[in-house]
Formats: sequence, C-alpha cells, structure tokens
Amino acid sequence: MKELFIEALTDNLDSVLAFVDEQLEATECSMKIQMQIDLAVEEIFVNIANYAYDPETGPATVRVDVAPDGTVVTITFVDNGVPYDPLAKADPDITLPAEQREIGGLGIFLVKKNMDDVSYEYVNGSNILTLKKGLRSEKK
Repeated sequence: MKELFIEALTDNLDSVLAFVDEQLEATECSMKIQMQIDLAVEEIFVNIANYAYDPETGPATVRVDVAPDGTVVTITFVDNGVPYDPLAKADPDITLPAEQREIGGLGIFLVKKNMDDVSYEYVNGSNILTLKKGLRSEKK
C-alpha cells in the first residue's frame, strides 16, 4: 500500500491524480478503467478540499492498495473534517429533466456507478471513504 499525505486543497488535485495514476500504471488496467478511477478520485478529493474543513483547510490522506495479483485496486481517502457520509443521500433521479433535478449529488452518483464498491465510515474523528475497482473487467 502506498500513501500520500497532502493538504486538502483543490490546487493539489493534480498531485493526487499523479500519485494514483503512478500506482495504476504498474498494473495492466485499461485506459478506460484508469479514466473511471481518475473521475472518482477527482470527485472525492475536490469534495474533501471544498467541504471537509470549510472555511479552513486541513490534511487528507490518499491510500492506494493494489491486490497482489494486480486485479483490484482499493483507494481510501481519510480526512479529519466535518463528519459527512456522501453515500447517505439518495441518488438523483436522472430520468428528470435537468431543470427539475435537485442541485448536487450527481458526482457521488457517478462515483458509485463507475466503481465496483464504495463505502464510508467515521472512525475516531476521521471520515474514511473507500473505493474499489477491478482492473481487468470493465463496468458499464
């Protein structure tokens, strides 16, 4: 497992993506899967940067763990900001026209659709959001 300790600032998104991509490039995942993972990583990290410590800033940890056989990646985000479970909110009704939908929630919806598993827990003052994605089969 590799870890990146970084200030939760949107300016640091490129560093987070580079860190995650470096781990993925050591696997045989397709560009499509890497792009799905990058989309999810961007959504989660930007949410932490914008909301976890608002109006202040604080630290975030990004952990990337590739299974020994290289078939699954687990990416974990940890912050000590305001407790918030992004999975608690119902998915948006994407069948409604855009002007009738509530604001927000689409990013997390896309994360859940693109990842194989997304989980959240609040432990000892930390928000812990975990993403899992198979690196060999593509989820539609």
